[in-house]
Amino acid sequence: MPIFKKNPFGHILFIKKWIIRIFGIISHGRYRRFNKLQIEGSEIIRSLPETNVLFVSNHQTYFADVAAMFHVFNAALKGRVDSIKNIGYIWQPKLNIYYVAASETMKSGLLPKIFAYTGSVSIQRTWRSAGKDIKRQVKMSDITNIGKALDDGWVITFPQGTTKPFKPIRRGTAHIIKTYKPIVVPIVIDGFRRAFDKKGLVIKKRDVLQSMVIKKPMEIDYENDTIDEIVKKIEFEIEQHPSFLKVVSPEEYKQQEDELNKKRTFW
Repeated sequence: MPIFKKNPFGHILFIKKWIIRIFGIISHGRYRRFNKLQIEGSEIIRSLPETNVLFVSNHQTYFADVAAMFHVFNAALKGRVDSIKNIGYIWQPKLNIYYVAASETMKSGLLPKIFAYTGSVSIQRTWRSAGKDIKRQVKMSDITNIGKALDDGWVITFPQGTTKPFKPIRRGTAHIIKTYKPIVVPIVIDGFRRAFDKKGLVIKKRDVLQSMVIKKPMEIDYENDTIDEIVKKIEFEIEQHPSFLKVVSPEEYKQQEDELNKKRTFW
């Protein structure tokens, strides 16, 4: 690989590779030593094409979720079966993995700016800014950049746009699916909220069982499915549809989750 080769966003791949290697080594223990990451479905990762794959997932922290996916994806591509043992897989990482993140989050300090170099497709939130609810138009350049990332590789997105559980799916994700027709792979994660602070940088509790379930690609009729139908499918696939709460209110769900926090250990 030429040392100054760049991706479509102008990032030098040699620098990106080293940032992923360094932060991969630093973060590995968070999913193997301090806490354990239980993985299901890594064989699905190995069956995917090189480009135009969109991963949709529920969201629990700003950065720990994405970092775990980088580990799981690269480990799976190197032949690991539902495991991230032996960190050697990070030495030659897949460099065309991107993730959608709020631009204000990725500009909030030096560390997020460095993280952004690993593959952030930064977008301007249309519904919230500086902690306040707002309404503004979608920037077409944001949509175009997500399309550019899909053309180059894989994109991770968190369609709820928040780390709070059971919030509505943003319709923009469905528009992207209708426009670019990617293979859509659902992921369901759990335990990250209990293990880390909201940003996913500080370990707040050890010995938490974290989980990541990679599901089969969704069946989507890109031409005939409506935006609302795609939104509902995503809600069910990432297990964030209100029906998963059954008769439990969000407040009761939070209380139950706090109780699980005391019990769900693996040691």
